[in-house]
Amino acid sequence: MEDRTGSAKAHRISVSERRVGTITGVVDVLSFDLTEILLETDQGMLMIKGSDLHVNRLTLEKGEVDVEGKIDSLTYSDSAGHGNGTSLLGRLFR
Repeated sequence: MEDRTGSAKAHRISVSERRVGTITGVVDVLSFDLTEILLETDQGMLMIKGSDLHVNRLTLEKGEVDVEGKIDSLTYSDSAGHGNGTSLLGRLFR
């Protein structure tokens, strides 16, 4: 998932007025729709919930994502939960 030699991009979140956000350190975008965006980051899974959410810019080579919409919450979940019998997606969407 991440290169521990220091070449991984720093994970950072910047949100302005709950409408525009920039996330770095993104490994993959697992899913997105108008109410939820699920990202795999260097620091674990990140779920962004809100309304009218859009992924405006996605650059996985640089590990950057820009989102827009009404952001209600940002929730992390450790990615180490794989393999315990319950999928991470199953636990996140209960």
